[in-house]
Amino acid sequence: MNIKDIADRLDENGIPAAPGLAEKLHIYLELLREWNSRMDLTAVLEDEETVDRHFIDSLTVLKTGLIGDASSLIDVGTGAGFPGLVLAMANPELRVTLLDAQQKRLDFIQAVCEATGTANTVIVHARAEDGARRKELREQFDIAAARALAPVDVLSEYLLPYVRIGGCALCWKGPALKDELASGRRAAHLLGGSLEMPVRCSVAGREWEHLILPIRKVQSTPKQYPRKAGTPKQKPLGNAG
Repeated sequence: MNIKDIADRLDENGIPAAPGLAEKLHIYLELLREWNSRMDLTAVLEDEETVDRHFIDSLTVLKTGLIGDASSLIDVGTGAGFPGLVLAMANPELRVTLLDAQQKRLDFIQAVCEATGTANTVIVHARAEDGARRKELREQFDIAAARALAPVDVLSEYLLPYVRIGGCALCWKGPALKDELASGRRAAHLLGGSLEMPVRCSVAGREWEHLILPIRKVQSTPKQYPRKAGTPKQKPLGNAG
């Protein structure tokens, strides 16, 4: 896809974004294709689907009001930079922290930031559970986001410790969300969060059932959370009781 093709997809999806976004995404796409040939960044290999599934899907949140006037966002388990790096490109005034446990993914993200001149990012090498115990990260963000990372009860323990009171965790989910709500609600309650209504985020021309689940931070997360690395996935809080 060329720059015009990407710009057309942004327009077709009504994405409000900073000038020059299509150019940056085009560079991102080329680097993703290049780096993916030697390391596992994405299973999506076709350009049109990459743009829709990774770029447009990350940006649909801009139409929902869920970002609002937030000034800081952390993308937990950012992988190849979705949704955090894409949102940083679209929102130059948003301070975006990109956290991942694999250094090679962060090396890729750094290369994209340098090639596109994306300066409003901070890159952090850590597991989700470990990063949330750092004073400079714990309860410091307006928004903590994750895309296609884990069930809601596990995501709650990954994300809510990063969110300030009054802020929000945003979980990009698919149709399985309906089966995760009860356990997710239990886990969020233990972590100081409250589930809000999921917001449907469609991609023009695609029959994907994509939703974003907001979890509002209503009180401070107890100090014992998150538990040690690996435990949230092995023993989800939503299964307790």
